[in-house]
Amino acid sequence: MLLRILGTAAGGGLPQWNCACPGCAGARRAPARRRLHDGLAVHGQEPSSWFLANATPDIAEQLESHPGLRPDAGDTRTPVVRVVLTDAELDHTLGLLRLREASRIEVWATEPVRRALVSRLHLANVLAPYTDLTWHDLPLAGDGPPADIAGVAVGAVPLSAKRPRYAVDEPAHPAWSVALSLHDAHTGGSALYAPALAAWSDAFDKEIARADCVLLDGTFLDDDEPRRTGISERTASGMGHLPIEGPDGTARRLHRSAPTRCYYTHLNNTNPLVDPDDPAHGRLARLGLRVAAERMVISL
Repeated sequence: MLLRILGTAAGGGLPQWNCACPGCAGARRAPARRRLHDGLAVHGQEPSSWFLANATPDIAEQLESHPGLRPDAGDTRTPVVRVVLTDAELDHTLGLLRLREASRIEVWATEPVRRALVSRLHLANVLAPYTDLTWHDLPLAGDGPPADIAGVAVGAVPLSAKRPRYAVDEPAHPAWSVALSLHDAHTGGSALYAPALAAWSDAFDKEIARADCVLLDGTFLDDDEPRRTGISERTASGMGHLPIEGPDGTARRLHRSAPTRCYYTHLNNTNPLVDPDDPAHGRLARLGLRVAAERMVISL
């Protein structure tokens, strides 16, 4: 199983178009610091068979940046695109509209996520004149066998009932936001992808322990970052993202769980970790943790 990192930034990307914070200013001065919206492409046993974990506003640039995701030699089109969604947030779903050139888009999502995209964003109605949009249920861990997508077993670990702003009045459900559990029976490799983590449950802890590689929510470095930088009156955890550092931070938990490889992703533009020279990188390295790099490839 191959994991291609398509992007590592939280909503808005880096730099964010309307922001001149140190992170965004640094990315404008040094283009190597730029980060696209967080997302993955996952390959199973067949290199030509792949699916996306989320579809971001940067999806066209992301697919073009990886030769392995372009149409095969001799093919004029990519006929089918498969997408597995972790939630219904705009930065993880707007790329579905950009994929309309495909003959068919197959989407795996939990029930509340599908309902929001169909009834609130009207994605099915908008895409119908362009492509065939096919929905599949994304099975929750413990509720049945995982989905077989491109040769990879994919399950969902419920994380929180946090709804996107456009669907805030929708009914509560524990699977509005999920982590993706990925397993390749051919190689035995496994991974856990959780770009938005509001709480660390016992079930999530067990999935962490089973995974060979973890890609985890690194939106904010500490809990007070949103208030300190002026982007919100709420804390990081109040915005639905456990911070990396601090008493309730994820870094110490990950260090105790000790997965083989662990990378932080989904970094907000205010996060000091967007600066490669920030001392926080050294503190994480001493715990065996790193920040995911744009376009890196992980083999499992």
